[in-house]
Amino acid sequence: MKISNIYVGGWFQRTMLQLSEIYDFLRDIKTQLKLDTKKLEVYHKNLEIGRVEYGVQGEEYIKFTTALNISVKIFEDGLIVLKNDNVSADTLFTDITKLTDYYEKKLSPAFSYLFSLGAPVPKELANIETVFPYFIVCDNASKEEITNLLNQTEKQKYFEFSNPKYDVLRGDKYYFINNKKQSIENIERYIEEQIFIREFKGQLHRYLNIHRIIWEKIDEVKEHANVKGSEIVKFTTKLEGYAKTINLIDGRINQMSTYIPTREKIAKSDPELAEFLMVSGYRYETLRDTLDYIKHLWSMTKNYVTSAQKLFDGIKQDITSSSVDSLTIVSSMTAGAALLDLFTGSAPEFSFFGVLYFFILAFIGWASTKILRTISKNRKYEVSDIEYDKNIK
Repeated sequence: MKISNIYVGGWFQRTMLQLSEIYDFLRDIKTQLKLDTKKLEVYHKNLEIGRVEYGVQGEEYIKFTTALNISVKIFEDGLIVLKNDNVSADTLFTDITKLTDYYEKKLSPAFSYLFSLGAPVPKELANIETVFPYFIVCDNASKEEITNLLNQTEKQKYFEFSNPKYDVLRGDKYYFINNKKQSIENIERYIEEQIFIREFKGQLHRYLNIHRIIWEKIDEVKEHANVKGSEIVKFTTKLEGYAKTINLIDGRINQMSTYIPTREKIAKSDPELAEFLMVSGYRYETLRDTLDYIKHLWSMTKNYVTSAQKLFDGIKQDITSSSVDSLTIVSSMTAGAALLDLFTGSAPEFSFFGVLYFFILAFIGWASTKILRTISKNRKYEVSDIEYDKNIK
């Protein structure tokens, strides 16, 4: 059995502006940003770049080769596809590891630094371990040979499809394509589109899970029926952090709707690609529907953290009001002592006892303030909110 190519890829929102920046970096190690030139040179050297070309395939793209028999294709919408041409059945998993390592340890760090300025990536996204779809293209392999490959990887088949031009056997992380008489260009177009669709769907699923995590964290803050005054700052700081993460991710989600129409239009205008897309069962309409669902869900999350912030802001105002009342009491005590001296005329003269009397009054005022402040800190404030049945989804 001959394995001709292995493909792996990913997608993250980009535009033609970033594509031009990538091209300048790959070709001349140039950037208009204030980045460390020496670091850029190190990242560029690690990529072991050979030939770089700029082209158009529905969208603009950059393609470059490397000294490691790996070629990289980067589209203007952020799709990245890596291909290893020098593979064999005997070294399949070594070749897959080689391709993945190049992506994770060389290409991704270089681009991460190139785009390190500007709006940050939320840590909830930055720390997610990515699972790539691997596409293994074989030439005229038997059904038994393809099945054997699947058994070596996942042992579970999601679907299988056959026609006179090609066979497709898909697991979870692995797609096996048996090429009978289809052009490699058409197969690559199918792979590119599948990576985009899968990654788009995967990002939406991550946003769904992050919504669940953040919602529960907000619940943990709000579920305190009574909180001490000294804990208010801690809780409001947490809510501010959640709100920042929500706003950053909300921006990423809103960007996603701009990419589907272009991809769909290009795919449906290509008869060969349309035939391939029918194999997967994915539809762009489904992606749009799922995106709209996530948008509405994220809007609810934004409203939820905003309501929590307003709730604790109200408690902070109560604490401020209590502090003002406490200071008023202390001031009244001091004024009362002064009036008592005025009307009784018994204020001590400037002497040892007069000085002692002054310090006693000062101590009483200080002690009163301290006691009232401690009471304020330890006083419990009721966190009142509407309770919902969480078993209803």
